[in-house]
Amino acid sequence: MMQRAGAVALILCAALGGHAAAAPVKASLDTGVIVGEAQGGVSAFKGVPFAAPPTGALRWRPPAPIAPWSTERPALAYGPACPQPTFPAHPNGGGYRGATSEDCLTVNVFAPTHARRAPVMVWIYGGGNVYGANSLSSYDGSAFARDGVILVSVNYRLGALGFFAHPALTQAAAPGEPLANYALMDQIAALKWVKRNIAAFGGDPSNVTLFGESAGGIDTLALMATPAARGLFAKAIVESGAGWDKPVTLAAAEADGQALAAKLAPAGASLEALRALPADKIVAEEGRYGPIVDGRLMVEGTTEAFAKGHAVDVPLIIGSNSFEASLLPALHIPPEGYVAVQPETLKAAYAELPNVKAEANAMFTDGAMGGPARWIAGKESGGAPAWLYYFSFRRAVYRDYLPGAPHASEIPFVFNSWDTLDPKLSRGPATPEDRAVTKVMHACWVAFAKTSAPECPTPQPWPAYTPTRDQLMEFGDTIQVRTHLRKPELDAQEAARAGMLGGR
Repeated sequence: MMQRAGAVALILCAALGGHAAAAPVKASLDTGVIVGEAQGGVSAFKGVPFAAPPTGALRWRPPAPIAPWSTERPALAYGPACPQPTFPAHPNGGGYRGATSEDCLTVNVFAPTHARRAPVMVWIYGGGNVYGANSLSSYDGSAFARDGVILVSVNYRLGALGFFAHPALTQAAAPGEPLANYALMDQIAALKWVKRNIAAFGGDPSNVTLFGESAGGIDTLALMATPAARGLFAKAIVESGAGWDKPVTLAAAEADGQALAAKLAPAGASLEALRALPADKIVAEEGRYGPIVDGRLMVEGTTEAFAKGHAVDVPLIIGSNSFEASLLPALHIPPEGYVAVQPETLKAAYAELPNVKAEANAMFTDGAMGGPARWIAGKESGGAPAWLYYFSFRRAVYRDYLPGAPHASEIPFVFNSWDTLDPKLSRGPATPEDRAVTKVMHACWVAFAKTSAPECPTPQPWPAYTPTRDQLMEFGDTIQVRTHLRKPELDAQEAARAGMLGGR
């Protein structure tokens, strides 16, 4: 048991094993004592605040410190998700349905019960920066904790509460105060909370892996490109996190913000009036929600930072799935329209496919996720090592109607969360085949957290990526090293963006 008198400490109230009943467990943070529960070797603390509620005058402001508490605070239940559109009958685009509140800046911590300087993984969920929550059953961190890793899952502001700019906000901000990227600011605040407090749970603040999927992967890449996040994590994992973007300038974001304000408030409404608008009305508005080059927090776009070698040089796992085009219907993009706007040189690389739907699926999968992952792995390979993966395993429930592994389908394999997964999200119980792939993939993520390399039970060692060798690990029906996978198509995707990427 780890104890440090007069400092942050973990106080275990009961030593548990096997399937014993849950017992209270306490942790002393820099803001007060929290009480979670321990069971089966896992100590879980849920709904722990890491910043003040971003309400009232704190809406569209950098996260403020949380007020300390003097009595023991229960940490037994997940906190509400940040405001987002929800649907009572079914999960939304981030897999969430349930209560929302602007008082949502919380983390969940799953720790080995007797952890001592354990490695830490900090999870940023996906959902287009519009949907999602750290309370989803897919993100249960118990399997990581049982394998010796502390898992911290983070809530962050979404939609126009998370990414928003307006001339009135710019004018009101203090000199140098970051603007627009409130979701990224929340994630940075959570990482700082981890630095200050993770020793309370038996964690090593110098061994933090930041990882995320989809929008969480996009945000992870943005944090790698953000000077303010330097030193807050030692390595990163990006699952289907895109990576090629045209920077959104502060001026463009302010124009978007003015347009949104004009829809929701009377002309000339004050900043106070905008901050008083109902949160549900704000997040119901569609828009482009993602990193903004405000010149203060983000001084350049993510792609530009990687192209110029400005991104932080840390060990990296990055990859994508074989059917990322499962996103196209959700994005309301028809196959014909998607193919029509592509350059002729790019279309030529897909000319042998049988129809326009197959072309659109392949072009989107390669252009949105596969190509950027390979390119970023190549850019990072010159310093700290990078490892590239390709997830192509299709569960039996998908094989009759999907051509590959859909977007986000790798998550329960990574988390080994099948036994806690909501049946509405699981599409049936895990098969022995599912669990065999899970055993390997989850072990790779655990090994990376522990050793900074995916030294895991793959049939062949997973080689670090270099553009010359161009090798990756495929997690599919066969787990294997692949060389030059989809090279002609990915080369064509990269060539079509040569100007953005600084040449090939």
